[in-house]
Amino acid sequence: MKGLPCLTFAWGTATSAYQIEGAVAEDGRGPSIWDTFSHTPGAVDNGDHGDTACDHYHRWPEDVALMKELGTDAYRLSVAWPRVVPGGDGPVNAAGLDFYDRLVDGLLDAGITPSVTLYHWDLPQALQDRGGWTVRETAEHLAAYATVVAERLGDRVTQWATLNEPLCSGWIGHLEGRMAPGLTDLTAAVRASYHLLLAHGLTTQAVRAAAPGARIGLVTNHSTVTPASSRPEDIAAATRMDGHTNRWWLDPVYGRGFPADMRELYGVELPERPGDLETIATPLDWHGLNYYFPATVADDPAGPVPYATEVRLPDVPRTGMDWQIDAGGLEAFLLRLTEDYGVRKLYVTENGSAFPDTVGPDGLVHDPDRTRYLEQHLAACASALRKGAPLAGYYAWSLLDNFEWAYGYDKRFGLVHVDYATQRRTVKTSGRRYADIVRAHREATSG
Repeated sequence: MKGLPCLTFAWGTATSAYQIEGAVAEDGRGPSIWDTFSHTPGAVDNGDHGDTACDHYHRWPEDVALMKELGTDAYRLSVAWPRVVPGGDGPVNAAGLDFYDRLVDGLLDAGITPSVTLYHWDLPQALQDRGGWTVRETAEHLAAYATVVAERLGDRVTQWATLNEPLCSGWIGHLEGRMAPGLTDLTAAVRASYHLLLAHGLTTQAVRAAAPGARIGLVTNHSTVTPASSRPEDIAAATRMDGHTNRWWLDPVYGRGFPADMRELYGVELPERPGDLETIATPLDWHGLNYYFPATVADDPAGPVPYATEVRLPDVPRTGMDWQIDAGGLEAFLLRLTEDYGVRKLYVTENGSAFPDTVGPDGLVHDPDRTRYLEQHLAACASALRKGAPLAGYYAWSLLDNFEWAYGYDKRFGLVHVDYATQRRTVKTSGRRYADIVRAHREATSG
C-alpha cells in the first residue's frame, strides 16, 4: 500500500498459543484457565475446546512454510505460560522451552522475525486456584516466568510484548463472564485490571534485565466510541465507555494514573502500593494496537457498568462476528495514540475479519469480503502514516483459522483455511491478496 515504508515496515501475521497449538497435555504442559473454561458445559459454542486446535505444536514447520509462501517477514506468536512453568511458579518445564526454541530457530531460518507475546490469556490454572489476577502475586509470577523465557530466547528474539489485550482478561473474563475465568464480579474485575497492568510494568523491567537490547511493548485493543445522539446523556455515556474501553488501559501506562472519573464510577478501591504507578508507567519501546470495530453507544442507567449500551446501526457492513466494519476507526485510533499519548513507535498487532468460509469445488477458498476488509484497513494504515502516525508494521489476524475463544471453531479469521478434521491448510484468496500487496509494495519501494 502506498505510504507504508518498505525497509522498516514489518509485514506479518499473528496467532496465539491456546488458539492453535493443541497438545494441551503433552510434554509436561499444565492446564490453563482456558482448558478449564472451554471444558465447562455451556461456556463455549458447540462445546468446542483447544485440546487439538490447529495442532500447531506438531505442525509448526508446515505453518512456518506457509508464512514464507505468503511473503511475510514477521510473525507474532505467544508463549504458553503453562507449557513453560506448568504450576505458574516453581519448576520450569524444559520440554516447553525447547518447543519455542525450535520454533524461533525455524522462523529465523525462514527469514521471519518473531515477535513474542508473553501473556495471551492462558493463565496456569494453579495460579487461578490461588486467586488469579485478583491477587498481586500473580503479577510477580508473570515477571518471573518472563525472565525464564527471555533468558532462553533473548539471544535471538528482540521484539517482546508483555500482555495481549488486558481489557479482555480484566473486563470480559472477570466482569462479563464470557471469557476465562468466567467471573461476573466488579470488585474482582477492577482488582484484576490493576494487577494486569502492574504485571505489564514488572514484566517490562524483567525482560529488559534478562535480555539487554530487547524492544518491549504492550498490546491493547481499542474502539473509537461515538454517542448515539446529541443528547447529553448519550454523550456522557460515550465518555464512560471510552473510559472503560480505552482510557483505563492507556492512561496508567503513559503516566497519567487511573482515570479519576472511572475510579469513581467503579467505586472499588485499587490495591495500590507506593511505586506501583511508576512501575506501570515504565517507558516502552513500542505500542501494539488491536483494532476490529467501532462502538456507538447510548445511555443505559439500568444496565451494567459503564451504564452504556452499544447501539446497532442499520445499513452498515458487518463481519461474520456481527461487528461493524469501519476502517476509519483504525486510522483514528492510530492517530489518537500518536497525538494524545505520544507513542513513538506503533504496530497494528491484530486486525482481521471472520466470515463463513468453505473450500469450493475448485479446491480454493474464495473470500472476497475478507479481502475487501484487508484492503480497506491497510489503506487506513497508510493514511494514518501520511498524517504522522509512527506505524512500523501490520500483523494480520490471523495466519490460520483457529479456536476463537468462546465462539469455538465456527468463526474463521484466517488467511489460511484449516479443515479441522484433517488439519489440511488451504491459503484463501485473501491470503493470496495479502501476499500480492506485500510483494508489490516491496518492489515499488525497493532501491
